[in-house]
Amino acid sequence: MEIIKNPKLQNLGLFTNMPLYVPKSINLTINEEQVKVIFKEQDTNGDGRLSKEELSKAFEKLGSRNPGWRVRRSLHHADADGDGSISVDELEQLVKYAVKQGYCVN
Repeated sequence: MEIIKNPKLQNLGLFTNMPLYVPKSINLTINEEQVKVIFKEQDTNGDGRLSKEELSKAFEKLGSRNPGWRVRRSLHHADADGDGSISVDELEQLVKYAVKQGYCVN
């Protein structure tokens, strides 16, 4: 890969030797607290529960290739009361499940 120096970036020091090409997808490892935040952000109706649709959006954001399947598996692992959604009390189990699966942010 050829590094192209841009004279307009000379005052940025270290960044002048960085390649102008950046990969389209960069995987970053995230911790449990960050995963929890991603799940909580998907509670769009604010009821304190994650529906199947909200879980699907969360797994999409986490990079799942098949979020529908992942939702079913996560409900199997974390939905203790069997109501088909994840409550605040069940969120910890959901987060542990997602982290165990090795999810990262895309």
